[in-house]
Amino acid sequence: MPEYKAPLRDIKFVTEEVLDINNHYANLAGAEEATPDMVAAILEEGAKFAERVLSPLNRIGDEQGCTFKDGEVTTPEGFKEAYQQYVEGGWPSLSHEESVGGQGLPESLGMMVTEMIATSNWSWSMYPGLSHGAMNTLEQHGTDEQKQTYLTKLVTGEWTGTMCLTEPHCGTDLGMLKTKAEPNSDGSYAISGTKIFISAGEHDMADNIVHIVLARLPDAPAGTKGISLFIVPKFNVNETGDVADRNAVSCGSIEHKMGIHGNATCVMNFDGAKGFLIGPPNRGLNCMFTFMNTARLGTALQGLAHAEWAYQNSVVYAKDRLQMRALSGAKSPDKAADPIIVHPDVRRMLLTQRAFAEGGRALIHYSSLLVDKTTKGSDEEKAEAEELLSLLTPIAKAFLTETGFESANQGLQVFGGHGFIAEWGMEQNVRDSRISMLYEGTTGIQALDLLGRKVLMTQGATLRRFTKIIHKFCKEHKGDKRFKGYINALSKLNSEWGDVTLKIGMKAMKNKEEVGAASFDYCMYSGYVVLAYFWARMAVTAQVKLDEGSSEQGFYTAKLQTATFYYERILPRTRGHVETMLSGADNLLAMEEDNFLFLG
Repeated sequence: MPEYKAPLRDIKFVTEEVLDINNHYANLAGAEEATPDMVAAILEEGAKFAERVLSPLNRIGDEQGCTFKDGEVTTPEGFKEAYQQYVEGGWPSLSHEESVGGQGLPESLGMMVTEMIATSNWSWSMYPGLSHGAMNTLEQHGTDEQKQTYLTKLVTGEWTGTMCLTEPHCGTDLGMLKTKAEPNSDGSYAISGTKIFISAGEHDMADNIVHIVLARLPDAPAGTKGISLFIVPKFNVNETGDVADRNAVSCGSIEHKMGIHGNATCVMNFDGAKGFLIGPPNRGLNCMFTFMNTARLGTALQGLAHAEWAYQNSVVYAKDRLQMRALSGAKSPDKAADPIIVHPDVRRMLLTQRAFAEGGRALIHYSSLLVDKTTKGSDEEKAEAEELLSLLTPIAKAFLTETGFESANQGLQVFGGHGFIAEWGMEQNVRDSRISMLYEGTTGIQALDLLGRKVLMTQGATLRRFTKIIHKFCKEHKGDKRFKGYINALSKLNSEWGDVTLKIGMKAMKNKEEVGAASFDYCMYSGYVVLAYFWARMAVTAQVKLDEGSSEQGFYTAKLQTATFYYERILPRTRGHVETMLSGADNLLAMEEDNFLFLG
């Protein structure tokens, strides 16, 4: 049976030793409660909940799935009870403001707990995960009355939330959406339309579901400039703040999916449902980006989760499974064959998973520190953090989900034929991970956002904000022979990143299609460079600890060995991406549409 063990030691290494989170909290306004002892206690309890409660439900959720009958959704066995434990433990309120019932702890601490919960059972984690985005949206854009009515119940976990964007004819291109919002005499709006692919849109785990819905007002301009944002509860709320009559919103069906069977993906019908405007009219997409950015980082975390889960289970199997002898001679002569972990190709797969999981962990938690600064930092810190996040969010979402899926596949491959059957859980991990490259903006959309909007439209200013950080790091360690292999390669790539950006920008001035043609490879290239930066930082930290005589020789030596693997075996992938992104748009666009398919 597959199992999950919370990687507390590695989380501590990344957050405390590499990112210096204790100093970060000491200098972060309102983070006084986030002491080292408090953080350690929270992580220990989060690990227990993930390992003992959620992990055993992961396979159950996949096998049973959600059931739909007469508009009602029943979640798999144990899901509802686990959610009640989650609420009773105070986990939903961890990183929300005390003024609305939260504990006021930093977002980054919540992200550490979320990593463990998500890795142990991704489909279950989506229920509170969507609520988190709804809470952030209401915190930033809701009125005081809306916060008191809806946000307080979301923070306690009594109610859950969703994000309702997609329609049958309208996915990425939200300017095409047709859902209408007609004003009512009491200041509310009648919301009418159909939304699809709504995760956690209907379930039996909470007393109410607060839908955050995009819709058009009657006089709205066409396109994305005419979209407004609304709160539409499953049950209306009376004057005392309690659940009242059923609103005119219903679940029409749930999808039969490739994976994440334990989470209900719903078709939601709004038939004149009562809703309330969030933020200014026709500015809904701007407000929704609060939700979407939260969801994109959450989906980036999904990539890390599937890589970590794959690695943990495949490395245990590789140490136990006996097949063939090592080419250099028997390593376990007392056994019928050697464990497969001795074979170089198996190690290639294991180290690939490990490099992406641990490198992704550094990127995710670095980004979460930036999120802290956007809400609790000084004006200068906030501006810098927002600019860095605007660059790193599409990279994290696209790159970590692509490599997370690759890692899930590698994990299955380590098991051989056993990985293809359900018993070991590896095929479930592959199926569950596949959606991560689709929702919250596909890889292609994230890539286009990165290159087109975040880099070229800012004339490279956003990119330079991060490359300066890398340059400073390389300069600090340039003369140290211990780190020569990392620093020289990273410095060269950092310079090249700006060069290829300039070349694509020059091409795009003559043909805008060059941006779309180069964007995927540019995004993946960027991801490899970003992880190279974090692996270099981890290598430096590990080497310093070894030189200080740490008693954890094995742990830190393994860090250095994984860093070397990443630089020598993974980072060369950037060469192919450079050649491809600079090859131009003609090789993609030259073929006539009618020539794409010949069946005669």
